[in-house]
Amino acid sequence: MPKERLSFWQLWNMSFGFLGIQFGWGLQMANVSSIFEYLGADADEIPILWLAAPLTGLLVQPIIGKMSDNTWGPLGRRRPYFLVGAILASIALVLMPRSSTLWMAAGLLWILDTSANVSMEPFRAFVGDLLPQEQRTKGFAMQSLLIGLGTVTAAAFPWFLNNIVGISGETSASHAIPATIEISFYVGAAMFLGTVLWTVFTTKEYPPEDMEAFEQQKQEQSGIGGTLQEIYQALREMPVRMRRLAWVQVFTWLGLYCFFLYFPPAVARNIFGATSQTSPLYSDGIEWAGICIAVYNTVCLIFSLLLPVLVKETNRKIAHIICLLCGAVGLISLIFIHDRYLLLVPMVGIGIAWSSILALPYAMLVGALPDDRGGLYMGIFNFFIVLPEVFVSLGLGWVMHNFLGNNRLYAVVLGGLFLIVAAIAALRLEVVPFAGNDPLQPGMIGAEQFTDGDADGIEQEPQSIA
Repeated sequence: MPKERLSFWQLWNMSFGFLGIQFGWGLQMANVSSIFEYLGADADEIPILWLAAPLTGLLVQPIIGKMSDNTWGPLGRRRPYFLVGAILASIALVLMPRSSTLWMAAGLLWILDTSANVSMEPFRAFVGDLLPQEQRTKGFAMQSLLIGLGTVTAAAFPWFLNNIVGISGETSASHAIPATIEISFYVGAAMFLGTVLWTVFTTKEYPPEDMEAFEQQKQEQSGIGGTLQEIYQALREMPVRMRRLAWVQVFTWLGLYCFFLYFPPAVARNIFGATSQTSPLYSDGIEWAGICIAVYNTVCLIFSLLLPVLVKETNRKIAHIICLLCGAVGLISLIFIHDRYLLLVPMVGIGIAWSSILALPYAMLVGALPDDRGGLYMGIFNFFIVLPEVFVSLGLGWVMHNFLGNNRLYAVVLGGLFLIVAAIAALRLEVVPFAGNDPLQPGMIGAEQFTDGDADGIEQEPQSIA
């Protein structure tokens, strides 16, 4: 069945849910470590409390991706998953800042991450489901734009409530978690559910062309067992290019997860000088860390316009190495900074790296994937993000306690060292020459189709920061 070209507003409607999903992710990354510390967690306990994030991604994303491939009902194929995930995630966002104990917050993080993954994973297949080939670039670009807007807005929102609206960011005996964070999570819940509902009710899906064949395939591959069997077979037949990229991803995400877990508390304690989570300096530092996160995501959006130029002048491999090293320099340089405003400078390097991390590994990968397993392999490729995150969650606490003296800033610097190792691993990647039948298309805002050398365009698989 030929797919109709969609208007700008139809593209907006089908991607709008990503704005709320990423608003929820942005709140989580900027504030959950501090919520754990507000509730009494020590620095070496933070990683294990975050185990929910990678483990739910590891288990939920490929399974939900495959299940949604085999679903058809009154709401279509992907939209039932959008809706169920959004409802549960919104409930978790409302309850998270009202947690009275550390383990209540940790349990809610499990619910939040599982639900957000249920909503997010089918969105990645939505572009391929609904758009003709020539419009998929615009579809990915729209998702990228909304992801960026959601992250920037969420990260800066507690600072906005305190400094612009005038809501206090301090804690009290009756409120272990500041009102700025509490209100931000309420807004995040409304955003998550509201934007996903907008997409669900404004966007229609195409039914399977052959419903009888679809039902037969569904019966053959029904159940978790069938899904796991197909995942296992796909792992055994993984393309060589994907195997090589896996090592780059592993070290990249070892570094990024160190940064994600400890950057906000490191700013509060090492830059602002807070001695405890009850200090006003601590809440000020957490809010400023949110501004820093907003800055590097803004840099990411801007640099996504320039990244295709860098790829064209070099190639994907060299461009990715350069960007990873920019991020490494940004993270390592934090150890020399003691001023809140100077702290914004390294965010440029981190934003450059983030822009490349969200695009170039997928651009190098996607042309090597078989058409009938593209979605499944994209889910499996996520293993090489979440497995290092699981490793950090299980092992970094021990490293913090025994080697880093529970210094949160040292953990962030360690993340920079891992990015250097990722850049070294990227040296093993082969440069993929351009071929006329290469299906890659530019997927970033402002990207253009390249036609010379190996810079054959970029198709970005939009990613969350978790």
